[in-house]
Amino acid sequence: MPQPVTYHRTAQVAGVEVFYREAGPKGAPVVVLLHGFPSSSHMHRILIPALADRYHVIAPDLPGFGLSAMPSQADFEYSFANFSKVVAGLLDQLGAERYALYVMDYGAPTGFRLALAHPERVTALIVQNGNAYDDGMGDFWAQTRAYWADNGPANRDAMRPFLTLDGTRFQYLTGARDEARIDPAAWLSDQLFLDRPGSAEIQLDIIYDYRTNVALYPEFHAWFREHRPPALILWGENDPIFMPDGAHAFLRDLPDAELHFFDTGHFALEEKADEMIPVMRDFLARNLSQ
Repeated sequence: MPQPVTYHRTAQVAGVEVFYREAGPKGAPVVVLLHGFPSSSHMHRILIPALADRYHVIAPDLPGFGLSAMPSQADFEYSFANFSKVVAGLLDQLGAERYALYVMDYGAPTGFRLALAHPERVTALIVQNGNAYDDGMGDFWAQTRAYWADNGPANRDAMRPFLTLDGTRFQYLTGARDEARIDPAAWLSDQLFLDRPGSAEIQLDIIYDYRTNVALYPEFHAWFREHRPPALILWGENDPIFMPDGAHAFLRDLPDAELHFFDTGHFALEEKADEMIPVMRDFLARNLSQ
């Protein structure tokens, strides 16, 4: 069977140029892939062709990430509320009326906000190291919580090391069992975009806005309980950012969710795609009508 072709496209959404990857047959069930920090749809470069033989896959870059535009803070408010609106606008343009969501890290609150706004559209959830519970947020978050409480210059500056190459490499390698399986070009690509002039201030704004997601956790939980979408929880169990307790917590509100742990870290797909993709394909085959 020939490998599905991935197309690399842009669209104008609410005045922002949005880059997205798209693959798979039109008319097939739609799967939307939402990336995390500090990555982009590039993190799905292996997953997209692995799903696109049976599904119509759409993977956008959020504003300020990857190859999407990075408008100034004066021209665009960098918030998760706006991220979800941009994604919704893109999906409307592409005619994606119903879709499964694969969400990771920043993609999780973006996708969950999308679900709150358009609950009838979400056919299934795949969550990979994307938090929705305080349970998964341990000591790693102490400095971030201080920043949320006081966004003055000292706390803002204390977050800057997380935006450096060392900070990005940390996210990819901490908890990995075989670093040779992780392509260094992945974190170097992320860092290329983080190092653009003006990017650091934008990213610091986004980190500060993340507090609004935590405030919405009870609404996310209520949505899980009310709508009970088929759910697959995939977790790199050695992730220092979102720890395993955050994965188990989903079962409180989605008791029928399928939970799988993998012996790796935050960017689990980078090391364990060969183990994770068969689990995803099986889940989607059972829960999305063809």
